[in-house]
Amino acid sequence: MTHDRGGHGGEPVSSSVSGIADSDTRRAPESESMLETMLDNGIPVLSEHIPSVRSVAVGVWIRCGSAHELPEDHGASHLLEHMVFKGTEKRDALAIANALENLGGSLDAYTSREHTSYQARVLDEHLPEALDVLSDLVLSPQIREADLELEREVVLEEIAQVEDTPDDLVFELHSARLWQGHPYGRSILGTKGSVEGMPSKRLRALHESRYVGANLVVAAAGNVRHEEFVDRVEELFGRLGSGERSAPIPPPGRPAVGVEAVDRTSAQTHIVFGTDGPEHSSADRRPAVLLSAALGGGMSSRLFQKVREEMGLCYSVFTFQSFYSCAGVTGVYVGTRPATAEKAADAVRAELRRVAERGLSESDLVRIKRQVKGQIMLSLESTGSRLYRLAAFALHEEPFIGLDGLLRKIDAVTEDDIQRVAGRYFNPDQCLELRLGSA
Repeated sequence: MTHDRGGHGGEPVSSSVSGIADSDTRRAPESESMLETMLDNGIPVLSEHIPSVRSVAVGVWIRCGSAHELPEDHGASHLLEHMVFKGTEKRDALAIANALENLGGSLDAYTSREHTSYQARVLDEHLPEALDVLSDLVLSPQIREADLELEREVVLEEIAQVEDTPDDLVFELHSARLWQGHPYGRSILGTKGSVEGMPSKRLRALHESRYVGANLVVAAAGNVRHEEFVDRVEELFGRLGSGERSAPIPPPGRPAVGVEAVDRTSAQTHIVFGTDGPEHSSADRRPAVLLSAALGGGMSSRLFQKVREEMGLCYSVFTFQSFYSCAGVTGVYVGTRPATAEKAADAVRAELRRVAERGLSESDLVRIKRQVKGQIMLSLESTGSRLYRLAAFALHEEPFIGLDGLLRKIDAVTEDDIQRVAGRYFNPDQCLELRLGSA
């Protein structure tokens, strides 16, 4: 079970699939394999048929994450994600663990700032069993007080682990300061106090109000036939009430700017430069991805070559990005010894300023487009990656884009797009620089 740091059947559905009209199924442009059918209770069911594999990745997403929580519920979404694995009406914790592992499959979950997800990966012949387990977890958790007493300790250990991992903790501290009280700045795990004080009745109320049809997305990618998949999802989830969609997350105000330091005894100083970024639906998202890759996306990136290879100031330096529904975050991390922290920070600032003022040259843009397109296509050979991409269309209510269409959108990014986005989101004068380590 994890949390984020800091983006089927090819046959058309017949005139009736469990009472669902053919007009309720849509197909991705340029794709015969990506389909979506809307159930009567508001659950979109998506699938992508990949006939070359013998497995299926399948998942259920809930539009409920840490940014939807009230201050008194801090950490509740993540704690609820843990609790569903402690037992359901049909299975105890051991039976849940054995259900798919005994078939050679896997089961996992994560909580992010805007979503909670439960996923499984199995052989195609075991998709019905995987869906049964997922529906059991999502719809019928027991959430008993005795189980909560135990699971609280697990989550408290998770919080302690972050506290003892400076290169994780620095991102938590940076987010909190950057967003200045907005829900995007809260730790997904919650705090020691909020987790210790969370009652089981509050988790049950959260489950009842948020795990409803209007908040769910069900998707599968792999060797799966859409019509059969929809039938099975309808059988398992069709009786769930529609309920109400989680309220939209309010847009954050202006992010913090400047330099802050958190003193902590450490062999390294961990530095994060970051500011707000484009939201998921923004046309600036793809230029931002290209810029991030050029700056810190691998061994050939500017930051790696300058700060590590040429200057020898660090072992780890990279860029990071997240795209949320009404904002984003983009930035740079570098870990270095206290004696070289100022020199490393100066080098990062210089590279950020260079790209903010000059953008990318034509040749650099051609090269980084080729790199990013290759990385995307290689990553999408995984059914898990295809599953996440498929679900994102529904979660963000964006139109399907086939793989060829995605490549064309990357190719369509211009030097002017790069210059505009670089000046807006990569200027070091607009960043919050947070240092964690010995003074």
